[in-house]
Amino acid sequence: MPSPVNNTQMPGRLHGKVAIITGSTLGIGAAIARLFVQQGACVVLNSHNHDAAAERISSELGTEQSFFVQADVSDASAMRALVDQAIAKFDKVDVLVNNAGMNVFSDPLQMTDEEWQRCFSVDLEGAWNTTRAVLPFMLEQAAGSIINIASVHGHKIIPGCFPYPVAKHALIGLTRSLGIEYAARGIRVNSISPGLILTEAIQSWFANCPDPVAEQQRQAAMLPCRRIGEPDEVAYTAVFLASDEARFINATDILIDGGRSQLYHD
Repeated sequence: MPSPVNNTQMPGRLHGKVAIITGSTLGIGAAIARLFVQQGACVVLNSHNHDAAAERISSELGTEQSFFVQADVSDASAMRALVDQAIAKFDKVDVLVNNAGMNVFSDPLQMTDEEWQRCFSVDLEGAWNTTRAVLPFMLEQAAGSIINIASVHGHKIIPGCFPYPVAKHALIGLTRSLGIEYAARGIRVNSISPGLILTEAIQSWFANCPDPVAEQQRQAAMLPCRRIGEPDEVAYTAVFLASDEARFINATDILIDGGRSQLYHD
């Protein structure tokens, strides 16, 4: 387990910034939201469900620097309404983190049309819906940072995971294309590709394995660093990309996988 980072070392790295973070009630999204608020940002939280997780993080972060909007990223009109609410509350949007996503793993010939469409409507079109809604405001202020949460699946193919890698490859392509398209107008678009991160979903997956402890140990042993990543480790990269420290970083993807994607396995 990594040592916790002392947040007092670099206070206010996002002071004065306003961020929209989709899929921000659990896992990586929640970690990003917490750290953004700690670093001085105002945050619009989001999920397609208004459930206990949404209530929990809304209560944790308070109402002065954050508020929650229930909306499905696959609904373009809902994303426009979300952005309008952010502007009405905070007067601007400096950062968009497209974190909302879903796993769809299926045999290509047994997958239903609905599974294919849902995967792309959330993992690819969802990011585009929110980006398209926020871009006019960012272009008007001639500044903005858009961060897409992609995946190692966008770099390497793991058998049995179709069509999720297709959507994540496309999301990285969207990142690079938009980053170049709007670079001269003050907009930066980057992505982060996490590997195995110990989120609630991964913890649940381990718990459902025949031997949870053995499976977690097996997964950790495949990583060069011999441990599984933590959500905060992705969140700190998002803080960096959202901050002015990263003002010359654009149209790129950052892998956060402990080096696993560079390691050859039989």
